[in-house]
Amino acid sequence: MPLPRLVGFPEVCQNYRYFTSKRGSSPNRCGRRRGSSEEGPAGGVVVKTFDQIIPELRDILRAHAGVIQRIAPVYVNRDLNGRVRLVISAAWQSDDEVSAVLAVVAQTIHEKLGRHAYPLEQALLYESNIESVVLGAPIFGLEDVPGVWLIDRLATQSNWSTIAPAASTGASRIVFFSIKGGVGRSTAIAATAWSLAQVGKRVMVLDLDLESPGLSTSLLPVDRRPKFGITDWLVEDLVDNGEEVLESMVASSGLSHDGDIFVVPAHGADSGEYVAKLGRAWMPKVTSEGRESWSQRLQRLTTMLEERWSPDVILIDSRAGIDEVASACVTDLGANLVLLFALDGDQTWSGYRILFQHWRTTGVVREIRERLQIVGALIPELGGAEYVDSLRQEAWSLFAEELYDEVAAGTTATGDTWSFDSADEGGPHFPWTIRWNRGFNSLRTVHSRLHGIDMAEVRTVFGQVIEGVSSVVEGEVYL
Repeated sequence: MPLPRLVGFPEVCQNYRYFTSKRGSSPNRCGRRRGSSEEGPAGGVVVKTFDQIIPELRDILRAHAGVIQRIAPVYVNRDLNGRVRLVISAAWQSDDEVSAVLAVVAQTIHEKLGRHAYPLEQALLYESNIESVVLGAPIFGLEDVPGVWLIDRLATQSNWSTIAPAASTGASRIVFFSIKGGVGRSTAIAATAWSLAQVGKRVMVLDLDLESPGLSTSLLPVDRRPKFGITDWLVEDLVDNGEEVLESMVASSGLSHDGDIFVVPAHGADSGEYVAKLGRAWMPKVTSEGRESWSQRLQRLTTMLEERWSPDVILIDSRAGIDEVASACVTDLGANLVLLFALDGDQTWSGYRILFQHWRTTGVVREIRERLQIVGALIPELGGAEYVDSLRQEAWSLFAEELYDEVAAGTTATGDTWSFDSADEGGPHFPWTIRWNRGFNSLRTVHSRLHGIDMAEVRTVFGQVIEGVSSVVEGEVYL
């Protein structure tokens, strides 16, 4: 999502403290000293890229661990341009020993990171209220460097590095997520919702694929679609008008049998100015009580819907890919289970590897990994067994490298060690499979298909996913 331009400033840098327009040899308007910060200690250009920032910082700060722990917390501010500097409590500014060490640290950072470091005269920022510098940005501890935290200033509001606790009371929350679209997520949600309702569950379905909506058309005929949707509420809430649309943004599906299926679409029956509304849906809400990010507003909406309709389970259709909506769905809404839909291909595995590595780098992998489950999507009719075996092996390799605890060769996982063998059906890498089915995959609406079939047919295609989700809803699996 592009950043809004700030009118009236010739150039603005997200340094949150430093801005100057002096000319000559002094720092320019982006805080870089002309003719100095781009050169290494011997006059040669220091070539360092963004990916080397954290590894270099770890090495530099570990070398001065004694002083760093003494003055902790120490913040590393990484700005929108990918440049870093240290933020330290002003209480240490007059300490000669600390100042000497920090001067060495600043010089080393400048030499090692080149253009990704601030000029030396701006490399250290002393703050009397050090906690105030975070300003709601993503923050995580620097691995193996106690007392050091990295503040990551991002151009978007996505925050994959903060994991909300799993919902422990009320409805179970299940997220259907994939790296790419077209893998059958929406059909799987519809079939799962139908199956749960068949056995008496109250199911709520949220269509949070706001930029590619359509789940509601699968579950609701035209005459049942509600007047408003999630995007309407997000816009109306900005002007304290959310209560006016809340009651008219939920519809009951005619697919319900002994239970209920409550569908909350991305937009209403008449989408109205959907593009204009979508452009405002991501806005934070600023009131006299403070600033509420759009994902926090989405959390509030989800809680309100749960309190009003009292579902047993909430099924959430996430946006595909590593973007802001997906981040909110996977990490912010207190998911008890995150289903990772996968096709056996490089795009799937490289995408999930990027995400897993980020969780590992930011130190939150233990907070999320036990909620994950691979779903093998669109398993082919011909060669299905071989396909599943290949998918399982690729998934295990990924989980073993990025999420599972290391287990010495020739030994088995014991105690608190969280690891699974490739063939262990209880491991989250072991795929719950969804068979490709001509009848379901050629549908324009799942609603028309589910009206005329029985449970046995649905379970043949979606059985493992339905059973897995049911076990979470019934409390047989604690995540």
